[in-house]
Amino acid sequence: MNSPVVVGVDGFESSLTAVQTAAREAQSRGVPLRVVHAFVWPLLRVPLGPSPLGPPTGGFRNMADRLVSQAVERARSVAPELPITSRVVTGAAVTVLEEESREAVLVVVGSRGLGGFSGLLVGSTAVHLAAHARCPVLVVRGEPDPSGPIVLAVDGSAAGEAAVAFAFAEASMRGAELIALHAWNTWTGPVPTGPGDPLPLVYDIGMLRDEEERVLAEALAGWPEKYPDVTVRTRLVQARTRPALIEASGDARLVVAGARGRGGFAGLLLGSVCQALLHHAHCPVAVVRGRA
Repeated sequence: MNSPVVVGVDGFESSLTAVQTAAREAQSRGVPLRVVHAFVWPLLRVPLGPSPLGPPTGGFRNMADRLVSQAVERARSVAPELPITSRVVTGAAVTVLEEESREAVLVVVGSRGLGGFSGLLVGSTAVHLAAHARCPVLVVRGEPDPSGPIVLAVDGSAAGEAAVAFAFAEASMRGAELIALHAWNTWTGPVPTGPGDPLPLVYDIGMLRDEEERVLAEALAGWPEKYPDVTVRTRLVQARTRPALIEASGDARLVVAGARGRGGFAGLLLGSVCQALLHHAHCPVAVVRGRA
């Protein structure tokens, strides 16, 4: 059986919106959809069944079954013929969905809910999954432009190659234009390779731009030939990376980024650019982990 698209649900509207997106993603890929609810209440040792003084349909277990059924109905309203399964799994959302990602082709979550705190711009589960999932993670947020391009954040790192592959496949599947955006400034220039190597005191802007242009070209090399149906536009901008990508997301249908780029700290599983997109992008964000 094909690996499924997995969507995490918790009853909040953001997760139901994620269900609709996940159904479309599964339908486009020709794979089944799996609706998953992380059932945390057994871990807290609280009664799961209905109260003796309440209706027989009450209780946490019945509530979990209802919200999963509601999510399945929402998915069928988008893709009536799509094979859909559902699971209520005991555990915390981050643990359950990370485990589900081991056999999924894509995990989809809403930007809020699933155990997150209400004051956060993006839920803690989405951030955790982006850093730890074993497959690409699609965080549904913002108001995507259905006719807009897919924006690919190009950083030139080896870890970013998986994001490039994912972005071309998505653009081909969706019939979308692909904008490969690489932002650069003097902070993205060559870094010391050893403890005794000094930073340059003066940068030649022209040479630096030529180098970043080479980084962009090499990151895309060979991919247009693999996907001749995808129209690719490159965008090399001298700007801070995070604001440039957030601005580009304003008229995009999707932003694709690697979990970590060059210039990040080696111990971090999720780079600052990716975190900024998860919190502030105006459209859904796909985070693709690759080998560092």
